Amino acid sequence: MATFDVVQTGFSGYFRMIQANVHELTEPLSTDQIWQRPYPYGNSIGNLVLHLTGNLNYYIGAQLAGTGYVRHRDHEFSEIGKPKDALLRDFGKAIEIVLATIASQSAEDWAAAYVAEREPEAKDRFTLFLRCAGHAYHHVGQIIYLQRELLRQTED
Repeated sequence: MATFDVVQTGFSGYFRMIQANVHELTEPLSTDQIWQRPYPYGNSIGNLVLHLTGNLNYYIGAQLAGTGYVRHRDHEFSEIGKPKDALLRDFGKAIEIVLATIASQSAEDWAAAYVAEREPEAKDRFTLFLRCAGHAYHHVGQIIYLQRELLRQTED
């Protein structure tokens, strides 16, 4: 298997895993719980999912796939109440854009220059995908913690 194939297969599998994790973690929670902040500081699971959706739609969708997505980053952290199914559907659409964009990259595309607002470290497409993958899993870790705290609170 060529390096090019390994990169595409690896990134595709990783983003599918992120999507599966988010669905698994939100499955036992209600819409109200998803928007609940277990602590007065920090974000809700809903805000983290909105943030991941916006991040992927902007950095990969708008910048690479040309979707025309316009990001409203501040709203990712202030919006509340979107129904869980709509939240997950929008996240799923962002993942599908990521997967389609990965599939459309040629071997040469991975090294192509990349420039975007708030992302000075990603100088090429490979690095951008790697940074988006790491960013997504960082927030999945936060979702794991929040989900456990929310479920613990319902048991008490």
